[in-house]
Amino acid sequence: MRLIMFDMDGTLIDSGYAITNTINYVRENLGFERLEKNFILEKVNDPNINAAEFFYGTKEFTQKQTKLFEEYYNKHCLTDLVVYDGIAKLVDDLKSDNFTLAVATNANSDYAHKMLNHVGLGEYFSTILGYNSVKNPKPHPEMVNKILDTHSIKKEKAQLIGDSHKDIMAATNAGVDSVLVNWGFSNHEENAIETVEELEKRIFDKFK
Repeated sequence: MRLIMFDMDGTLIDSGYAITNTINYVRENLGFERLEKNFILEKVNDPNINAAEFFYGTKEFTQKQTKLFEEYYNKHCLTDLVVYDGIAKLVDDLKSDNFTLAVATNANSDYAHKMLNHVGLGEYFSTILGYNSVKNPKPHPEMVNKILDTHSIKKEKAQLIGDSHKDIMAATNAGVDSVLVNWGFSNHEENAIETVEELEKRIFDKFK
């Protein structure tokens, strides 16, 4: 058995508008100014910042912030969703070659199911695991380990694909190979691949 785990936002689908509009909605309700889209997306993926503090000025996310975020996101998360070019073909090729496919996302599991089903990708994934299904989201390895355990797959037979250093750190912490992609929310200057074709080659080269 071979397992490929994908991050969702910024790797499989471009959900940048939904994420930035939701964060700005929460900020405005808390009396903060709106922030620019690319700036938000860059910071969302930064493992070195405390997101609650950075966006909303509190040490941890409060109940009010979470409620505002989830109410807005639930209504708008399907708006402007785009599957990155080549991703649908990639997951179809992998499934046809008997890979087990999973999603490890720091989004809510329910929203992840809803979003992936909306764009026609949900059926490809045996497991879709979100932050609310674990104690510790990425970059902690818990999510990766849980997916490995669910499918009884050894870490040597797995790979994680993501657009953020949080993804790479989660994979490394779990002892799993990873690939950093550069079409998502971050702009990496090194060690990232630029095209889905290159990603497909990396996956098949690893599992020859």
